[in-house]
Amino acid sequence: MSDEELNDIRKQKREQLESKLRSDGGSSAKEAASSPAEPIHVGGVDELEDAVASNDVVLVDFYADWCGPCKMLEPTVKKLAENTDAAVAKVDVDANQELAAQYQVRGVPTMVLFADGEAVEQLVGVRGYDDLKNLVEAHLA
Repeated sequence: MSDEELNDIRKQKREQLESKLRSDGGSSAKEAASSPAEPIHVGGVDELEDAVASNDVVLVDFYADWCGPCKMLEPTVKKLAENTDAAVAKVDVDANQELAAQYQVRGVPTMVLFADGEAVEQLVGVRGYDDLKNLVEAHLA
């Protein structure tokens, strides 16, 4: 599939979402598209690329269900999704080993921050809400 075809599909999906949001009386479509209120669960390379292309800043949480520190970080990740203008994505490293390898995830939790389509920061381990929020907001401009 060509880049042009992918862009057409993305545009079509975005228009469908905007239409649905307007009919639900929700926030403006631009706000909703740039800041999902819940983490986006990513199921593969294409979904991550779409999330990064659709949002200015994306914090990606690479996690595993069996990981204790990942479970400790989960409420923080949800709170960030609710309270920042960045999108927050979650990638299960067991289900998406290729994606984890692509971003050199060697331990979980690992977070990768994307700004303007580029990976700009990588953090390993549990971090506090304020630290993550400050990091995200430093790239929102």
